Amino acid sequence: MNLEPIDPETAVELYLAEREAEAAESTIRSHGARLNQFVRWCGEREIENLNDLTGRKLHEYRLWRRNDGDLKKTTLKTQMDTLRVFIRFLGTIDGVHPDLHQKVRSPDLKPGDDVRDVMLDHEQADPVLDYLERYEYASLPHVTLALLWHTMMRLGAVRALDVGDYSPEEQYLTVEHRPETGTPIKKGSQGERHVALSGELCMLLDDWLRDQRPDVTDEHDREPLLATPYGRSFKSTVRRYCYQYTRPCAVGQECPHDRDPEACEATNTDELSKCPSNVNPHAIRRGSITHHLNSDVPETAVGDRANVSQRVLEMHYDRRTEKEKMEQRRDHLGNI
Repeated sequence: MNLEPIDPETAVELYLAEREAEAAESTIRSHGARLNQFVRWCGEREIENLNDLTGRKLHEYRLWRRNDGDLKKTTLKTQMDTLRVFIRFLGTIDGVHPDLHQKVRSPDLKPGDDVRDVMLDHEQADPVLDYLERYEYASLPHVTLALLWHTMMRLGAVRALDVGDYSPEEQYLTVEHRPETGTPIKKGSQGERHVALSGELCMLLDDWLRDQRPDVTDEHDREPLLATPYGRSFKSTVRRYCYQYTRPCAVGQECPHDRDPEACEATNTDELSKCPSNVNPHAIRRGSITHHLNSDVPETAVGDRANVSQRVLEMHYDRRTEKEKMEQRRDHLGNI
């Protein structure tokens, strides 16, 4: 067949431009970073025209990445999976043979290989929220962490909320994908949903909106629910609150690592993540999901609320032990 010459840099630019219409900005950045490794490899091998790619050369690239001593198996799989999608795209624009993507091999993961166990469990979350309710009630950190824990939302979804997305009368939040005004959410329109709220959480939101929230709009004239005096909260701000308040010493608990809070580097604002005990927003989401499952909330209800499939729920979020699952089944089946 007749292929049209294309260099690696141009190919990646065209691919990312194609994905912009359907993927979140963070996904585009991640794909670009992964494919930069492929562009670098092409430069080292003096491959200036991707028409010349073959299954053997793609295998050589895989070996090149695998030989990076610091690269985890899960990271290699992610990079090769992205490369396969990229090569499939090139096949649609006459950059490579249409079937070449089938020759991109990705490592097989064993159960547990790509699961991360870090999470904020129920026993850790309660002191954090109790402290904020007592000493920083209806503050931005309080509202932010309460929403993350009680709704199981991803960081991007919480940050994307507007004041108008909250219905105090019917007690729910509307999660919407609005990439054109700076707040895309994971899964795009498929991630849109209504999230029911408890009366207590609605009371917190009502008090935040009435007494504490700055009267500001963002650069798109939208009214962000999580607002600072300068507009919509940045993702980095949400992460900082998570790191700051999930440190045991920050909420009046003793340090489990025998550190002196007066001398601990993790008490510095720029080094909060160095605390061995604190967690990021995703660990709060994982802990909340596990807590809901342990509380006998049906898996389908948890999955729908958290916007996660049954397979991904079991693989990445459900941190119940097999014995805990057995005991829950016993409770449900005991009368049969």
